[in-house]
Amino acid sequence: MTTKFWIVGGEYHDTSFSEIVTGTQCLDGPFPTYETALSQWRRMAGETRSNACARYTIAQETTR
Repeated sequence: MTTKFWIVGGEYHDTSFSEIVTGTQCLDGPFPTYETALSQWRRMAGETRSNACARYTIAQETTR
C-alpha cells in the first residue's frame, strides 16, 4: 500500500467554513510523508495567519 498526503483548503466566506470562496481553492501535494506535508501546512497556515476565514487541512490518500 502507498500513502500520500495532500493539503486542501482555501479562503471561506465566513468562519462557519461551509462555503469556500471561488478561486481560492488549494490542493497541494502529494507529499510522501506526513512530516513533509505538515511542514508545508505550517508555511501555508503562517502566511494566512491574519485571515480568520482561511483554513487548510492535511488529507491522507492510501492506494493499493
